[in-house]
Amino acid sequence: MDRVRLLEKLGAVLAPASLITAGPALKPYETDGLTAIREIPGVVALPENLTQLAQVVAVCRELSVPLVPRGAGTGLSGGARPLRDGVLIGLAKLNRILRVDPDNRVAVVEPGVRNLAISEAAAPYGLYYAPDPSSQIACSIGGNVAENSGGVHCLKYGLTVHNVVGLKVLTSAGEELCLGGATLDAPGFDLLALLNGSEGMLGIVTQVTVRLLPEPPCKQVLLAAFPRVESAADAVAAVITAGIIPAGLEMMDRLAVSAAEQYVHAGYPLDAAAILLCELDGGDAEVAARCVQVEQLMRRAGASDVRIAKDAAERERMWLGRKAAFPAIGRIAPDYYCMDGTIPRARLAEVLSAIDRLSAEFELRVANVFHAGDGNLHPLILYDANIADERRRAEAFGGRILELCVGVGGSITGEHGVGVEKLDQMCVQFGADELDQMHRLKAAFDPECLLNPGKAVPTLARCAELGGMHVHAGNLPHPELERF
Repeated sequence: MDRVRLLEKLGAVLAPASLITAGPALKPYETDGLTAIREIPGVVALPENLTQLAQVVAVCRELSVPLVPRGAGTGLSGGARPLRDGVLIGLAKLNRILRVDPDNRVAVVEPGVRNLAISEAAAPYGLYYAPDPSSQIACSIGGNVAENSGGVHCLKYGLTVHNVVGLKVLTSAGEELCLGGATLDAPGFDLLALLNGSEGMLGIVTQVTVRLLPEPPCKQVLLAAFPRVESAADAVAAVITAGIIPAGLEMMDRLAVSAAEQYVHAGYPLDAAAILLCELDGGDAEVAARCVQVEQLMRRAGASDVRIAKDAAERERMWLGRKAAFPAIGRIAPDYYCMDGTIPRARLAEVLSAIDRLSAEFELRVANVFHAGDGNLHPLILYDANIADERRRAEAFGGRILELCVGVGGSITGEHGVGVEKLDQMCVQFGADELDQMHRLKAAFDPECLLNPGKAVPTLARCAELGGMHVHAGNLPHPELERF
């Protein structure tokens, strides 16, 4: 990289305050939410408008300098980890809400707009944006698109891909792609879905059109306590089998419950092995009937107690503990490693038992807090980076959990993406032909491989080095599961 020439050209495009080239000011950009992996960026560019963004991309293309797009930096897989010999492009200043259209129930926003800000802008019209990651107060919609984020309410209302109806994307060649729009569908190949979850490897999101939903007339939250984790998992299956699709259905085990209760005092029962939070929404009569039905199902599955929130304040308290679970765990351990794998709901009980056995094997505690309704696990592995070997054991433990997810017919990611964290596990889930096709797709959008190189898709050489780890995802028999 010709650094002198690069800085000269970028300096002609950006104001001095929008170009960070050295010193402590680079430090906040060395990592995203996966803080165990750090790299000081070569340069940080903070364009203030789309014209500047296009000019920065043009400079990088001219000088063959790799670039890494970054939203709010809340991602948990290292997808926004910078490159020492590249340019990190922060999109936080592209934060305008361009239009809220209540008639068509859409909002048009720039990529740096915070997730929660969309719902705040839509609230006067009785509308909101459904995907709600735990980091929604800080995370940006551009980052949500890059990672295909979910959240508590993704069970009923879907992930980002189900709620984005239009995108504008800038390619590394400087071409603007307009995908989808304000209508229900668009002709041609579904490139809109392809860009959701592409982790900044195919293009830089410059504008997002999101679907807005009307606020439900009634919401209710039930909290069910269980003496056994397996009983809570059985209750999840019972609710879904009954044809009930809650707005949210979340599970927390004893360690997660204890940490959250100490942190925010949500009123959680500390003697429970696990709790379920179930939110139901819709019309008043429908919600009232569903509450009775869900309570019966929970008790039948073995719940020792079921509480129904008395008012909106209690509903907020119940959810506050779940939303605060990650920082709460940070108060009881120096470090934690947050995993993200997805499994079939029917395998929840045995997979959680297998994770418990792995915890004993690696001698590291694990707190389970996750989207139980759609089988999206978030085991939090507690460790201390100051103790020799604990980080290595935590990473190995996490890798085994992801392999376990694939082995029972699941996936190595549900909403956090692959980034740099799960490259080796991609070799477990996919074979050489599938990975080769992903590289071909990357080359079609970004032939010079300038956009976020080294992320999301491992090289075939790396998979060969790991010894052909690929296994076919499927329904492993119980004896095979026992090896984990």
